[in-house]
Amino acid sequence: MEALLQDLDQRNTNPKNQFASESKLASVDTALHLDSPAVDLPMLSKKAALELQVGQEQQAVNIYSQMEKQREYMTVDNYLSDKAIAYMRLGERTNCMLNHNGSSCIFPIKDGGVHKIKTGSTKAIEIYEQILKKDPNDLQSRWLLNVAFMTLGGYPQQVPPEYLIPNLNGDDGPHKVKPFTDVAAAVGINLNSRAGGAIVDDFDGDGYLDVITSGMDLKDHMHYYHNNGDGTFSDRTAHSGLENMVGGLNIQQTDYNNDGKPDIFVLRGGWLRGGFGDEPSSLLKNNGNGTFTDVTISAGLKFMHPTQTAVWADFNNDGWLDVFVGMESLTRTGKVNNHTSALYINNHDGTFTEMAAKAHCDINDFVKGVTAADYNNDGWPDIFVSTMSGHKYLLKNKCKGGKNVEFENVTQRAGITNPLASFTTWFYDYNNDGWPDILVSGYNFDRALGYYAAAEALGKPIYNAGYVFLYRNNHDGTFTDVTKEAGLDKVVYSMGGNFGDIDNDGYPDMYFGTGNPDFGSLVPNKMFRNIGGKTFADVTTSSRTGNLQKGHGVAFADLRNVGVQDIFEEIGGAYIGDAYTSALYMNPGQSNNNWISLKLVGVKANKSAVGSRIKLTFTENGLQRSVYKDVNSGGSFGSSPFRQELGIGQAKMIDDIEIRWAGSGTVQHFHNVSPNQFLELTENNDKLMVMHLKALKFKTDMPPMAMPMPTMTAMK
Repeated sequence: MEALLQDLDQRNTNPKNQFASESKLASVDTALHLDSPAVDLPMLSKKAALELQVGQEQQAVNIYSQMEKQREYMTVDNYLSDKAIAYMRLGERTNCMLNHNGSSCIFPIKDGGVHKIKTGSTKAIEIYEQILKKDPNDLQSRWLLNVAFMTLGGYPQQVPPEYLIPNLNGDDGPHKVKPFTDVAAAVGINLNSRAGGAIVDDFDGDGYLDVITSGMDLKDHMHYYHNNGDGTFSDRTAHSGLENMVGGLNIQQTDYNNDGKPDIFVLRGGWLRGGFGDEPSSLLKNNGNGTFTDVTISAGLKFMHPTQTAVWADFNNDGWLDVFVGMESLTRTGKVNNHTSALYINNHDGTFTEMAAKAHCDINDFVKGVTAADYNNDGWPDIFVSTMSGHKYLLKNKCKGGKNVEFENVTQRAGITNPLASFTTWFYDYNNDGWPDILVSGYNFDRALGYYAAAEALGKPIYNAGYVFLYRNNHDGTFTDVTKEAGLDKVVYSMGGNFGDIDNDGYPDMYFGTGNPDFGSLVPNKMFRNIGGKTFADVTTSSRTGNLQKGHGVAFADLRNVGVQDIFEEIGGAYIGDAYTSALYMNPGQSNNNWISLKLVGVKANKSAVGSRIKLTFTENGLQRSVYKDVNSGGSFGSSPFRQELGIGQAKMIDDIEIRWAGSGTVQHFHNVSPNQFLELTENNDKLMVMHLKALKFKTDMPPMAMPMPTMTAMK
């Protein structure tokens, strides 16, 4: 596999690959050297854009200044906005990256996030004011002008009144939360990466949650940060063997061989067109000693298709995890680049059999997110698929069992008719009624995302622009779109995301990584707090989690063993020049609510109990209520631990813990369980095993940190 990936890396340097900026830059340089003495302005403009993509912002600025001398050959629209973006990126490089701290690029920008080196933003402001004088309705430029003033500590007072976007630093109103703190560097997670995935789970069985990440390019290797059990992490990448495992826009944990040790599935080729996405995914076996072995070929999982999304579930209820992989087919000029989605059924011997066509789930579409749950409560896991074409697919499991797995497309019958492009998706029970609901994030746009952010802030009409669509389960096989009434008709543009419970009230909250490859799409990542299972409140500002850089893999996890969920986010864009440091947002604790942490061990069910449903019933303030949670890793881009962390509000006792074990039909009850402890529950064993885990304390002081300027091998 390593040799194959190295060969593909060489192939992907072809300038026809849309993200091969280094090779394209070399070609442009060659053309410029061969050019006549006359200034080739279009070629210089292309060179400047490529310099930005490889992270050479000063060179890009210099080229635009050179072009400016040829003003008689230019119009303002041809280069001013590009030059302004180059200056914005220069400001980010010299401040947020080379002098990074926990407040860097956190929107609204204040305190330590204010730039000390002011050249980049100052120059950008000058240019944006020129642009807006000509076109006051340029909302993209207006957004970035306001952001630039923020970086200098000049928002709102110094923003020209006619260009001001008011209230960008509001306090989130009555549902605001206590601010999180980015402690990644302070605890030893020093990761500078392009777009990639993230898993938080216990990979060595010591009870403490580790962090594993990936990067999309075949020069980006995976990273393994081991939880030392003392509030710090150590980089064990080299020892683990993951240093030689490159690429992977997304990664997920699984337990394909039922040995109780989380393995890793690496998904490659996502977004890469023109055949450059024809890359293998990898199944990495956890050896139990801190190392991993690539078993892709022996497992029968070798394929050459572009993907970044898959979901592991026991689709035939035989006690072994299967995997559905969503591929990216692309229709262009009447021709289809076919990459049909795949269903691999587990053979119980370390191998898989592909049977998507036979099972009627061989979707041929540009798939960006897949998720699984038993939406109709018939005991069989179903599949939901999100695509860039706008089609949605709800695939009902027809309960055949064994090798006779079969699905039926019931999307229209279920009432899921939204035709807009979409990305991140998951099943969860947001209102705790015992029936899984569907969340799917919109991803349709025709301009840089700052335009939509400005339009929303100014109250201008927008139509479903990047909304997070929420479909409430009606308990009869149908769903109702409750996006607006739930308060989710907001501009988000999620690329990654996940859900958890930041305040332990028992209702799942959400965090989204946002953006797209455009350098001008400088918009904050988003946090939403669940208000009693009825609505969601945008608490991005008060939570201090609104990083302006590109957000991808997200995981909620109690990394400190204190009953409070922190959030890890892998941050970085598609180009080498858009790499950024990942974040570990430490939750200060939002309440004195109680909680329980459950590790489920299947016997007849799959060992990790994926797909099993937990129901907690308790009395809070004189009223009995229940909280529901399926065992899984959460969202379709970012993986939370299989150990389930659930809040129970002010309840002093859990009256009943009900476990419906996936696939086995076993239902167990545990009565009168004290909260605020870590428990291991084994199928058909009525004894609760207490896990005695040490509570950890994270450092919050950031050590001196400087991210290097990117080079051709900076990600290696």
